[in-house]
Amino acid sequence: MKITSAEFVKSAFERSHWVTDGRPEIAFLGRSNVGKSSLINSLLQRKGLARTSNTPGRTQSINFFLINDAFYFADLPGYGYARVSKTMRKDWGKMAEEYLANRKELVLFIQLVDSRHKPTELDLNLNEWLKIHGKNSIVVATKSDKLSSNTLVKSIRGIKDELPESNVIAYSAQTAKGRDEVWSEIEKSLAKF
Repeated sequence: MKITSAEFVKSAFERSHWVTDGRPEIAFLGRSNVGKSSLINSLLQRKGLARTSNTPGRTQSINFFLINDAFYFADLPGYGYARVSKTMRKDWGKMAEEYLANRKELVLFIQLVDSRHKPTELDLNLNEWLKIHGKNSIVVATKSDKLSSNTLVKSIRGIKDELPESNVIAYSAQTAKGRDEVWSEIEKSLAKF
């Protein structure tokens, strides 16, 4: 896909802040520090559009980005970071689940996992929730450039075993490995909207 425009639109801390113009949306979900912002910047070939942070758990809102004046990327808060209060974690989870469960504009859920590690219990729970609710989703295994080819093959096989029935794409924000495959899934999903 040719990116002609990509702009940050707003941060939503509650339902009344969500975008309301009816354009299709792609949701990015994953643990804190799994590389959501890096993936978004890499897909859009824009440095610094989605802000990356060395402090996991920094994103506490749903951040909306308007792409080609046609659809949105929605960057959801990372889950599972221990250094935030339980109340804050519960609020994030509530807001995220309300958004994920009830949003008619959502055409694709992109779940990120770290290619260097087995999926966590929270990753498994999210994946199961997506499957139970019949959500159109893919799994993107980030940071794949950090592994040798053989190790990456084994790691992806392990992720597929842990997340059965999931389309798993190895991705590197550094080398753009997997970029075309992810865009192909996004384009297919947008075409069905």
